[in-house]
Amino acid sequence: MFEVNTFDPKTLSWWHDERENIDFDPPYQRGGNIWSELDKQFLIDSILNGYDIPKIYIADFSFGNSGLNKSGKQYAVIDGKQRLNAIFDFFTGSLVLAKDFVWTKEPNLRLAGLSYKDLLSNHPKVASKFANAGLTVMRVITDEEAKINELFVRLNKGKALTGGELRNAMGGVVPEYIRAITNHTFFSSRIAFGTKRRESANVAAKLLLLEFRGTPVDTKKVHLDRLVAEGIKAEAKTNEFEEAKNRVLGHLDVMVEVFNNKDPLLKSQGPVTVYYWLVRYLGKERVSGLREFLVRFNSVRVLNRKAAKELHPGVSGDLLEYDFLDRSTNDQGSIDRRFNILRGAVDHNAVDYWELVLSNKPHRR
Repeated sequence: MFEVNTFDPKTLSWWHDERENIDFDPPYQRGGNIWSELDKQFLIDSILNGYDIPKIYIADFSFGNSGLNKSGKQYAVIDGKQRLNAIFDFFTGSLVLAKDFVWTKEPNLRLAGLSYKDLLSNHPKVASKFANAGLTVMRVITDEEAKINELFVRLNKGKALTGGELRNAMGGVVPEYIRAITNHTFFSSRIAFGTKRRESANVAAKLLLLEFRGTPVDTKKVHLDRLVAEGIKAEAKTNEFEEAKNRVLGHLDVMVEVFNNKDPLLKSQGPVTVYYWLVRYLGKERVSGLREFLVRFNSVRVLNRKAAKELHPGVSGDLLEYDFLDRSTNDQGSIDRRFNILRGAVDHNAVDYWELVLSNKPHRR
């Protein structure tokens, strides 16, 4: 069953009253509040000044019980989350009119910077214009998850969605397992890079891919998408995907013990796959002191780059190679070689040697 039609006309205030019955975070949705304050204010400006805004698509579960209704709420947003959030923020007062706002019907009114509450008190005509504005909302009735996922992708095809956002909306078991990995404490507390555009889901997909293949491989978008496609087509491999997911979660348990909250070592996505593979290699028994080692390793890389400029005879070729490979973090060769350099440094206490050699000034004749 799959049907798309228009809700009976409802006002903005009606939808605001219904907000507790709307699931804003079904699995296929984007990761966070992507719109800036200016974006939200522009939408409110458009509504008050009578400009059309794009349709909003909402799954309607009032037709009966559905396994897709994970939250138990009557509605779930398919497309239009940011627009609804902006509208509701204005109603609640967490958003005000822009500093340069002008109501074109009465340009002399001084409305800039006012909240909806201010409008109710001092300019009820304007407040009423907003509250009673119409909103074109499309009702989607289906009990097929693939149909909702496909609709979300089609609606957003022309938009600048990230790979993580698009993969999240695809079918099969892989997106579900990626979400499970993303929900791990490692991603909620240890990483220090942004997650508004599902960056954490992108990294989680890379870890699942590495674990599923069992060896360092390319983690570029085409390979991550291929993994999702495999999950859709090869239902017989469901157990293999689940086992890979469980192994990832187990290694992330160890990584939580290694890294600090919002760790500067994890301020970008690039190093995570290599650090993961190193932790996987060492196992829980050998990771004591690993964070200190990584801090020293990165510090000695800086010393090595400086020494290379000064033509120091003790310059490490391995460290220079690591720096070069660090520019292409998704290449199979880069992941494999950086891991091997780190592994060799751990196994042979190479950081001690590098620090000693590079801290000594070369003798000049």
